[in-house]
This record gives sequence, C-alpha cells and structure tokens, in this order.
Amino acid sequence: MQSTIVMVNLFGAVALLLFGLSLVKDGVTRAFGARLRAALARGTNGPFRAFLTGLVATLGLQSSTATALMTASFVEKGLIRSQMAQIVLLGANVGTAMTAWIVALGIGWLSPLLILAGVATHRLSRSSARQGAGYALVGIGLMLLSLELLGAATEPMRQSQALGAFLGMLDNALPVAMIIAAGLAFASSSSLAVVMLVLSLSSAGVLSPVLTVALVLGANLGGAIPPVITTLGSPPAARRVTLGNLVVRGIGCLIALPAVGASADFLQSLPLPRQNLPVDVHLLFNLLLAMVAWPFAGLLARTMNRFFPDDEATETGPRYLDEAALALSGATREVLRVGDLIEVMLMRASEAFSKNDVNELGDIENIERQVDLLQQEVKIFLSRLGRDGLNEEDGRRSIVIIDYAINLEHMGDIIEKGLCEQIAKKVRGGLRFSEDGYQELKGLFNLTIDNLRIAQTIFVTRNADLARHLIEVKVDVRHMEKRSAERHLERLRDGLLESLQTSSLHLDMLRDLKRINAHIASVAYPILEESGLLTESRLRPPG
Repeated sequence: MQSTIVMVNLFGAVALLLFGLSLVKDGVTRAFGARLRAALARGTNGPFRAFLTGLVATLGLQSSTATALMTASFVEKGLIRSQMAQIVLLGANVGTAMTAWIVALGIGWLSPLLILAGVATHRLSRSSARQGAGYALVGIGLMLLSLELLGAATEPMRQSQALGAFLGMLDNALPVAMIIAAGLAFASSSSLAVVMLVLSLSSAGVLSPVLTVALVLGANLGGAIPPVITTLGSPPAARRVTLGNLVVRGIGCLIALPAVGASADFLQSLPLPRQNLPVDVHLLFNLLLAMVAWPFAGLLARTMNRFFPDDEATETGPRYLDEAALALSGATREVLRVGDLIEVMLMRASEAFSKNDVNELGDIENIERQVDLLQQEVKIFLSRLGRDGLNEEDGRRSIVIIDYAINLEHMGDIIEKGLCEQIAKKVRGGLRFSEDGYQELKGLFNLTIDNLRIAQTIFVTRNADLARHLIEVKVDVRHMEKRSAERHLERLRDGLLESLQTSSLHLDMLRDLKRINAHIASVAYPILEESGLLTESRLRPPG
C-alpha cells in the first residue's frame, strides 16, 4: 500500500510538471507567438544569431520540440538555410538545459506568488496577450511546485530494497539505463521532465553519480525523437532538420557514455552543489555538444541532404483534399498551406527590397502559379461538397474557408504584379530610397508578415481576441500608410533628390502593402460577427 501511494505521488508530480510546461508554452505562444515566429525566421542571418535565437525561443516556449518544429517548417518554406537551422537547434538544446538549471536553483518558495500573480493577470486582463502572460506565470509556478512534490515523493524511495536492487542492476548496465531514460523522455515529449525526475531521485540519494549521468544522457537522446516522429510526413527539407538534431545528440551520447564515470568524478570535484548534479550534467553536455557540433553544421546539412534529397518533382497540387476523410479539416490544412506560400512570397519580396537583389524574386512567379492552382482546387472541392449536402454550421465554415483562400490569392497577385515589379524597377534602375522612406517601408513589410502569421492562427483557432487585435492593427496600418505618404510629400517639398527619384515607387508600395493588410484582416470579420463584436458600418450616427 505504501509503495502504491509513493508511485501515485511520483506520477502525479510528473503530470503536474508536464501540465505546467504546457501552460507556459500555450501562454507564451498566445502572448508572443507571432513575435517569436518572426524572430526565429529573421534571426538566422549568422551562426551566433541563429544559436541565440534558438536559445531564447526555447527559454520562452519551454520546449525545444516546439522550437525544432517551427525551425523545420521555416526550412521547408525556404526561410531558413539548413546549416543555420542546425545551429538554431543547438541553441534550443542549451535553452532546455538552462531551464532545468534555473528551476533547480531552489526558488520553489516563489511558486504560490507566481500562481497568484498569473491568475490575477489572467482574470483582470482583457487582452489576449496579457491573458497568455498570466497562463505562463501560472505554468512556471506549477513547475516549481511540482519540483517540491517530486522531492517529497522520492524521499521514501531511499528505503525501498526493490528499487535499490533494480538501480544496482542499472549501475552495471549503463546503456540500458540510457535507453530507459530516452524512452521516458520520448513518451513524455519532454527531456526536461525526465531530468527533473532524475534530479529528485538523485537528491533523495537513490541514484549513484554514474547512473545519474547516464540517465541524463538518455533524457537528451529521447528529447530529440518527438520532432522526428512529427515531421515523418513532411517534405524532405523539414525531415532533414529534425533528423540532423537527433544524429547530433545520438553521436554526442555515444561519445559521452564511456566517459560517464570520469565525468561524474570531475563534476563532483567542482565547487557545485552535489544535489544539482543532474542539471549541471545536462547543461554541460549541451554546451560541449554545441561547441563541438557548431563547426560541423554545414557538413551535417550537406550529409543530410545527400541521404534525404528533395523530391525530383516538386509537389504543386493539393495534399489534403480527401472527401473520405474529414473534408473541412483537409480543406483548412490546404488553405493554411496557401497562406504559407504567401508568407514565402512576402519574405522573398522583403529580402529583395532589403538586399537590393532581384535574384530573391526568382521563384515568385512559380509560387504564385501554385497559389492559384491550390485556391482553385479548394473552391472546386468545397463546391462539390456543398452539392452533396452540408449541415448549416459546416456550410458557413466552408464559405469562410473559400473566402480566405480567395483573399490569399488576391494577396499573391498584388505581391507578384505589384510589389515585385516595383522592387525590380528600383533595383534595375539603380534607385535609392531616402533613409526615412526605406525604414517606413521596411517597417510596414515586417508588420505585414507578422499580421499574416496572426491571420493563419486566427483561421485555425477562431480566437475572437486575436481577431479583434488584427482589426485594430489594420487601423494602425492605415494610419502608418497615411503618415508615411504625408512625410514622403514633405521630403518632396524639401527637394530631397532620393525622394524625387522614387516618389511613385514609394507611394505604390505603400498602397500595395495596405491592400495586402486589408485582405489579411478579412479572416477576422466572420469571427467577430459570430461573437457579436462587429457593427455593420464604421459611419458615425448623424447628430
């Protein structure tokens, strides 16, 4: 009976830790998700920035798996180079280890305060971002509380003869111990949870230092498996990223395993708290792995490309339109894919504008052709479903899907026939914007890309708070466009040569970016209308 209570307490504490991690991830995604995605997509211009971006993103999301999947999706879209992606994931691994080290600092007394502050922030805030921050605070508080519960749950294990015998066997079978820990990390989709469990057992005096190191290595290995499983159905570009990370961790564990005894002795000789050995090992292993693997990131990317080459024929047709499956869900996924293509077009146009390089626009025409094809296939598919009969709710949803697909197609037309032609004219004519004009347009480009990512989230989640936020940002865009046009005219009156040469280009690009944002915001209107938050007219009543 006593052993049953101990196991229930132990698994309950682990479950609370996983729930806390989930709350932190959901809260941070809700509060800063678009900014994190934007930072991850843009923060890979150099290896140091890529490493730092992966580290910071993982500290925010409390999940190297989430960072790995976002990075893989950006590589698939061509927004991040494979070499930089591998360095991002090295940073993500260090970020997870730093989280474990911070949680183990003995700040459990902050748990009630963080939970109270998080609940108050969530209840008293009306904005989605602040409510997300409240969720994240509650999650951090629960993580700290779970660590206290883990310590209490593992304390009675010191007297367990059966557990002592089992762990004694593992002391003589370190590869088996590593595999068991890897299995636990894979099953829980969290290397952090397993490291925290090992920390609690180690603090209770149940584990030997050598076994502790082996279990931490296993947690690192197992934590790299979930992203690989998740991307099995993705294109080769995405699979190469997650498989490369697994290969790096696997090689690191195989090299480190024979030296676990020396590693444990070395760490115990340092002036560090003995009870924190698991998190010290976790952090040191990932730091050393990053230092060693960093110079080989390019070689790893080329090797993975050789073993997992791109498909000879790029798939341009629909992937998810299947009437035998969940039809509307498939159509939704297909339209999200169209949105991803529009994001690639915007990013390429933005890069061409920033770098003054027309080569960045090379694939735009082909991508736009794919956008046209996919939105047409979605419309035909949903029209056919409508003829076969849909209930009222599914009928409304199909109209929303078609409407969003049409708006995305219009965005593609504006990017290809408007923005890209204007950028090409600027580059080929050797024209330069004034510094103020350049910054105004660049800022509007970045805001447009962020808004598209928010729209994609709204399209899936139908979150009314995010929808309201997007409409508010649309108004901000209108004001930005008006102010930028006014400032441009002021520069013309001042006789600034650069503004005189680029006048029509500046105003045309402002107009096109404003039009794109108007199409982006269209995804929010049906949701606000359903919620009763939308009025029929912006006109003020007379009198």
